[in-house]
Amino acid sequence: MKFPGTAVFFRSVCLQVAFLAGFLPSGYSMAADAVPPDPRVKQIVEELELPRSPGAMRDNPDWHPQRIVVSLPAGVAQQMPELEEQLRRNAGSVELVLDTSNNMVPTAAALAGADAYIGLCSPAVLTNASPRLLWVHNYTAGMEACAGLTPAQTQGRIFTNSKRLAGPAIAEHAIAMLLSLATGLPAYQRAQVESRWDRSRAAGAKFGELRGKTLLVVGLGGIGTEIAWRANSLGMQVIATRNSSREGPDFLDYIGLPEELPVLARDADVVVNALPLTAQTTGIFNQAFFDEMKNGAIFISVGRGGSTVTAALVAALQSGQLYGAGLDVTDPEPLPADNPLWQMSNVIITPHVSAASPGSMQRTAIIAAENLRRYVDGGNLLNVVDIQAGY
Repeated sequence: MKFPGTAVFFRSVCLQVAFLAGFLPSGYSMAADAVPPDPRVKQIVEELELPRSPGAMRDNPDWHPQRIVVSLPAGVAQQMPELEEQLRRNAGSVELVLDTSNNMVPTAAALAGADAYIGLCSPAVLTNASPRLLWVHNYTAGMEACAGLTPAQTQGRIFTNSKRLAGPAIAEHAIAMLLSLATGLPAYQRAQVESRWDRSRAAGAKFGELRGKTLLVVGLGGIGTEIAWRANSLGMQVIATRNSSREGPDFLDYIGLPEELPVLARDADVVVNALPLTAQTTGIFNQAFFDEMKNGAIFISVGRGGSTVTAALVAALQSGQLYGAGLDVTDPEPLPADNPLWQMSNVIITPHVSAASPGSMQRTAIIAAENLRRYVDGGNLLNVVDIQAGY
């Protein structure tokens, strides 16, 4: 017996299923009672090429989602206003505990019995963690705060983070610094503050137009790739180093391994530090490195301050070896008020804020909530971190 409209109804259901499937990553099957993904996830994953874990959580014998603790102090909630609602939606029937302590270190009592934690990874958090803790999601891309974890605190646990999510904002910040330095804007800005019409700078030495110049990205990860793409769009020849391989997007002219850094720096008009902070990258931009750099080059640093030896950078700027520097990160942070860098007219300093854009915050919230959804559903997590490597 056929009921009127059965074919139409069936076709409508099929179309809805197909529509939903379009938002799911390749190889992912959603359980019948699972919460559907935020439609924005698909675009973020594809545009920023977020890596997906090879294995699903449901295949992990320790996966039993029961209690998830999330650090959400007022400051974080204000920056990511969507996050709490998204987390509650995606947690489903699993207990969700919001810890609002400002230090983002939930107590042992708050973490008791928790199998998952979203917040900031640190030794203090892992010390208070329940033995059941399986998954830790870090709001930031940098994992250096987890560098002091013991093997007992990391073994068998899965770590994810927000890598690549601030890439567009940081890349635009880096390029803005480069354009400003190349055109001499810092000196004009100082004159503007003094209400002084000073054209003398126009007759002095100039860095010149960017088209045709060579930019070296040190650390071709998510941020480095975003910077490289923008530099290429400005007509620059772009080269890079990366730790994993020589493979990369076709808009790069050459990709070298870390040991090639000194040689590549000799030909670069601009060097951009986009490295994470690890034992291998700490202090890598030292006097020997700046001595190898092309005379009159620009140094941009948006990675981590600890990768640059500040005294060596100051010396390279004072000697004229470097044309200028754009620093969003320094060592130490905050940079002491008596540091010579503050008074240099060819230096731009911003207080580690290059990632602070509405887009970055929104993507961070969306992916944190999406990873919670995948965890609860037993799916493949995004942005899994090699905790030993530090990224």
